[in-house]
This record gives sequence, structure tokens and C-alpha cells, in this order.
Amino acid sequence: MKAAVLYGKKDLRLEQVPVPERKEHEVLVQILANGLCGSDIHFFTEGKLGPFVVDEPYIPGHEAVGKVVEGPGFSVGELVVIEPGIPCGKCEFCRSGRYNLCPDVVFLSAPPVNGTFTEYVSIDGSMLHRLPDGVSLEEGALVEPLSVGMQACNRAGLKPGSSVAIVGSGPIGLITMLVARSFGASKVYMTDVFDSRLEKAKELGADGVIHAGKESTTEQIHSLTGGRGVDVVFDTSGSSKGASSTPFLAKRGGVIVLVGWPEVSSFPFSMETVIEKELDVRGVNRYCNTFGPVLSLLASKALSVEGIISHRFPFDQVVEAFTFASEHRGEVYKVMIG
Repeated sequence: MKAAVLYGKKDLRLEQVPVPERKEHEVLVQILANGLCGSDIHFFTEGKLGPFVVDEPYIPGHEAVGKVVEGPGFSVGELVVIEPGIPCGKCEFCRSGRYNLCPDVVFLSAPPVNGTFTEYVSIDGSMLHRLPDGVSLEEGALVEPLSVGMQACNRAGLKPGSSVAIVGSGPIGLITMLVARSFGASKVYMTDVFDSRLEKAKELGADGVIHAGKESTTEQIHSLTGGRGVDVVFDTSGSSKGASSTPFLAKRGGVIVLVGWPEVSSFPFSMETVIEKELDVRGVNRYCNTFGPVLSLLASKALSVEGIISHRFPFDQVVEAFTFASEHRGEVYKVMIG
């Protein structure tokens, strides 16, 4: 079968590899569509992300939808969405429902574990979710990033009527905005340093946008909220500068949710402001128990992802897709490959 194999920084090759052998409890799935994640691009451009390093060839990709070929619990031909984090199912975190914190989780596309930019994947059937009628393949491939947005909103305890600021208007920032709206957020303000991303944020329904490179995010948020600040601040920028701005945007007693992986492991963060304003600072580690709710929202049309896909490539052009996305950050939202 064909697979995109990443050997190191900017060394992605479309190659022939063996079809995976299906274990007894696994289901063989033919991949039909993949979303290109920012983490995939990070591994492609930098060869690492956080603690994960590309030190041997592997297959990236984890935003996938496919068709069942064979395996227990499913009929041949059923369309399924892949949940790529496979937990042990036995530890205290799995047993308490927070399986994303399982210390032994196997996550597709986290080096050296192979991912979904390939023709076939064999995976534990418990991590497959049937695609409901009326939900497209592309929507199915977006369930994984939408789950990140839902996990962020769950961690925030987001309530209807809440005001929200999202630092970073890239794909996850835009997706978090869409999910926050489905939670009932009344006002959503977006920041970024790319005009094109801010235009897309307005197109998708942001109440206000702020160019962080040209104006003070803090001053603008305070102006928009009458000096109060917002109920919830999400950082999706993947930038230490963006993350460090969040305490100044939140209202007193507000919540900060850190979603993006910054480029460094530690950086200055105004703990004095956190303490003085009694802010809650919460991290997001992927997601748990979100795929079913996201699929239900998509099936009921309560969540729309129309306009989030900016570019499409056939699988045979996967290398070109990675290269394009890495070189055109400002104009790329979600790239779909399939």
C-alpha cells in the first residue's frame, strides 16, 4: 500500500509499505480522507513537537475517516471515524473516564507510532465511531480537531452567554470558536498576526478581531468588554507570547485554557495577575469522550464546519500538501487530503 513516510525535517516520501496485519481485536480500515493537523506540519518542518521527536521514519496523520474492510463488531463497508488515542483501559485515568491522561496511551502519528496518511490502518475497534447518515467524509475527518475544541470548552466549563477571547486564529482557534458557539457563547473575539486569518474569523462569525502585531490585544479586549475582560480565554496560538498574554484578557475570576503547544517548554507567565484576579488556568491534553457528542452535533446540523477547509489535495500529492501548508501559514486553515 502507499504511505507518506516522514524521515526527518522536510523529508516526507510517498512510498510502498506493507499492509498492516490485523490483530484479533482490531479492525482493518481503508482510509478515505485525512485532515492535515498543525502538529503534522510541526513534525514536518521541525522534526519534533514538545517531547516527541522524529528519530526514525514513521507515518504521520491522525484526522481520519475510512471504510471498514474486515474485523469484529462492524460490517464490511461501514464508514467510521478514527479516534487516534488508544488508552490501556486499566489505569486509574482510564477507569475514571479521563483516558486521555493514560500514561500508556498509544497515539497514532506521535513518533514513532504510525498514523493515518496511508491507504490502510488496523486499529482497536473500540476507537472507531460510526459516521452518522448525513455527515460527509470531510466532516468525519474534522471530528478529531473538533474534539480538541470541545475538550477545550469542556475544560473551560463554558456556559451559555459566556464571553470568549481566542488567542490565535489558525485552524484550532477557528474550530474552537465554532464549538464555543455551539456551547452558547454570546461573544467571541479572535486575535492573530495574519490579516487573512482574521478575515476568515470574521467570515465564520467572530464578533470582533484584533491584529496582535498592530494593536494591543489587552487594550482592545478591555475596550470591547467595558474594561471587564472576558469570561474565558483560550490560547490556541502555539506561541509563548500568545499564551503569556492570556491573564490580562480574562475577567477577575475568569478561566484561561491553554490549548496550543508553545515553541518552548517554559516562558514568563504573570502569576501575580493570576493570583490577584483569582484566575483558573487549565491545560488541554487532546480530548476524551468527545467524538460521540461532536458527531451528534454534526448530524443534527447544530455545528457547521462550512468554510473551514481552505485547500484540498489528492493522496498522491500528500508531499505537495505538506510543503504548501508549511510555506503558506497565513492562507491555510484546514487542508484536506484524500
